[in-house]
Amino acid sequence: MTTVEQRFWDKVGHHSDPDACWIWLAGTIKSDKLRYGQINIEHRCVLAHRFAYELLIGPIPKGLTLDHLCRNTLCVNPKHSEPVTRRVNTLRGNGALALNARKTHCNKGHPFDNTNTYAQKRRGKVIGRGCRECAKAARS
Repeated sequence: MTTVEQRFWDKVGHHSDPDACWIWLAGTIKSDKLRYGQINIEHRCVLAHRFAYELLIGPIPKGLTLDHLCRNTLCVNPKHSEPVTRRVNTLRGNGALALNARKTHCNKGHPFDNTNTYAQKRRGKVIGRGCRECAKAARS
């Protein structure tokens, strides 16, 4: 009878190099346009990179998620993963939220700094940031 660990390793490509990406070769699940490896354990779907991390490193701290440092979501090498908060994981990514958060200037070239930036709100919730110089020019 094969163990869960044996089934896992049978589905990982080129895992002999400890520094390379170990690509998941079996079933995947799509989340936010990204594909993640998944393995069935006791009739439960488990993300393959999380299984690998817990198998080789240990438990993922409560409240944290794994960030793929290599940016390859099919990679299951735990050396390429770091437990971080969801916020840190999102801001490290390449989604619209992360890209906008990294902007240092508005579209007109004004700096996003403490004096020129304000919180844009909708229904009492912050939805983004705005440029005071651009807002002032729009009112004139």
